[in-house]
Amino acid sequence: METVVVDGYPVPVISANTVVVGTGAAGYCAADRLAMFGTRDVVMVSDTIRAGASRNAGSDKQTYYKLTLSGAEPDSVRAMAETLFSGGAMDGDIALAEAAWSARAFFHLVESGVPFPHARSGEFVGYKTDHDPRQRATSVGPFTSRSMVEALEHRVREVHRIPVIGGCRVVDLVVSEGRVVGVLCLKTDARDDAPSRFLLLRCTNLVYATGGPAGMYADSVYPHGQWGANGAPLRAGVRGKNLTEWQFGLASTKPRWNVSGTYMQVVPRFVSTDASGGDEREFLDEVIGDYGRLVSMVFLKGYQWPFDIRKARSGSSLVDLLVYRETVLRGRRVFLDFRANPRGVWDPSKLSPEAYGYLERAGVIGLGDTTPIERLQHMNLPAYEFYLGRNPGVDLEKDLLEIAVCAQHNNGGMTVDRWWQSNLEGFFPVGEAAGAHGIYRPGGAALNSGQVGATRAATYIAARRTEEPVSPEAFAAGASGVVSDAVALLRGATARARVAPDTTDELLREATELMSANAGVVRSRTSIEEALVRVRAWLDSYVTVAADASSRRSVNRLFLIRDILTSQYVYLSAMADYLDHGGRSRGSVLYSDGAGGLPLAGDGGPELDLEEIFRFTLEDGLTDVVQESVWAGEGEPAFEWRAVRAIPDDDEFFENVWRRYREDSNVY
Repeated sequence: METVVVDGYPVPVISANTVVVGTGAAGYCAADRLAMFGTRDVVMVSDTIRAGASRNAGSDKQTYYKLTLSGAEPDSVRAMAETLFSGGAMDGDIALAEAAWSARAFFHLVESGVPFPHARSGEFVGYKTDHDPRQRATSVGPFTSRSMVEALEHRVREVHRIPVIGGCRVVDLVVSEGRVVGVLCLKTDARDDAPSRFLLLRCTNLVYATGGPAGMYADSVYPHGQWGANGAPLRAGVRGKNLTEWQFGLASTKPRWNVSGTYMQVVPRFVSTDASGGDEREFLDEVIGDYGRLVSMVFLKGYQWPFDIRKARSGSSLVDLLVYRETVLRGRRVFLDFRANPRGVWDPSKLSPEAYGYLERAGVIGLGDTTPIERLQHMNLPAYEFYLGRNPGVDLEKDLLEIAVCAQHNNGGMTVDRWWQSNLEGFFPVGEAAGAHGIYRPGGAALNSGQVGATRAATYIAARRTEEPVSPEAFAAGASGVVSDAVALLRGATARARVAPDTTDELLREATELMSANAGVVRSRTSIEEALVRVRAWLDSYVTVAADASSRRSVNRLFLIRDILTSQYVYLSAMADYLDHGGRSRGSVLYSDGAGGLPLAGDGGPELDLEEIFRFTLEDGLTDVVQESVWAGEGEPAFEWRAVRAIPDDDEFFENVWRRYREDSNVY
């Protein structure tokens, strides 16, 4: 092992052709594919190996999206690409790649041991998910992505014997002459008296599978331990893409879990309380007076779980806004109560035909006068048992379930091309770290995108980027700056901790709560600008005011918070720039607009008596363009708007494709 010494501080160096950061489904897929394609000089690192969204997150029936592989309904690669592309602000070459290799990625998971269901004939059956015109979705249950992680991890560890190093938090990328040549990590498991708290990795390629920037928000359904690491590449000049585009939805907060699917279809009671649990109210009644409309809208949240601004005027997403109103504007707590029916009444005859027909087929209507928990146990007993087995456990027969409108997925991320390489040569964001999605995406498209992106990145690396890393001398010269900055931050914070209290936890709480309140599912120009001023002030003073107690936990938080503040700063700047370009409410976000309208009391009804912050106008443009951030860690981020790349009209004549494939495998 080499050593780089900067300012008298020694940092060990590990070298490999490719370093994969992140041990989720996308990271393990990339490492597995690299080995399969002949690139075996691979090292994986992760801050916490068994943390992360793909291992620990899920939903009532977590979905994987792919090309239709059963039945008589027609489908095609081009049709699937057009579905993905139609989400808006989506690049067509990425849409086509995700569609074209969706079957390849899916069958790789099947052959790796993921038990996707098939009929006796062998057809891999599917169902329709949100934003899906076909029946392309499939699932192995609430932990589909965990099953993927475990199967791929087995291949990486047991079949390929690729080393996986835990306790490595990304601090900064090492960049030289416009290309990535390595990464600096904090060793979070290093003892306080260790010679070095840092580790350098020297490489030709860096596959970045760190997930979305989950640590930006307090109200989050990302699992504990999933933080993301977008700050480092943004500081290094990697372009961000569609950073404004998030997905929000209703989720329990303890434990963190999407309350989608059956949890909503059994129509629980929504109640709010004051901070201490008193003054219980069925707050939906204040706005949704008609019983039939209320229970039908709650039912639809099972199908229509993500907040969708198009359904906020008079549809089911009004429920999300009313929960936000209670928690953020009124400072109350919101709970689902499965023990009693809304208004104490169960009258299925008042349900919409869609809801009534579904519950009738599920055998619920014939049960008579039931409670939500009885309906849940009848329809989906594992969904009830799930909360019993979590930490903390919740017995829905006895306990209220606290919920909020939570950040769930960043559709934006780092910009990538059709091989998932960013604008920084050798840097390949995959999974949620990649800005591969548009404004809307079908449910489960993220899991397919992670597998396809990892496969394409590995394909390109194995075909085009097999050279050795830069020399140790050149690497040491490139790494000196980031190491010097990291050591200075650590030494300064440690010195301040001798005379000041540890401020890391307090700052983390303040920063994440600020984002949820000012830049979450409901935003305004004023709220974004207010948050931007505070985050910029924190970031500017961080090097001189941050203090830690030199414990492993506080040192970890020291660098984690810097990364989160960096991400918040660039993301907030993107939101402000979006508004400067005339952007309005779209996707999973309401941008307050005083000239807009309020949600309605039913289709064609009068406007509801809600706070002015809920006035909005639907975006009717900016869907055929993409916003990209341009920043390198200093000054204010700049932004460029470009037209989306169209779906390629490739030459599909077999002889022509085959001839080029024989020459270079069509990897260019």
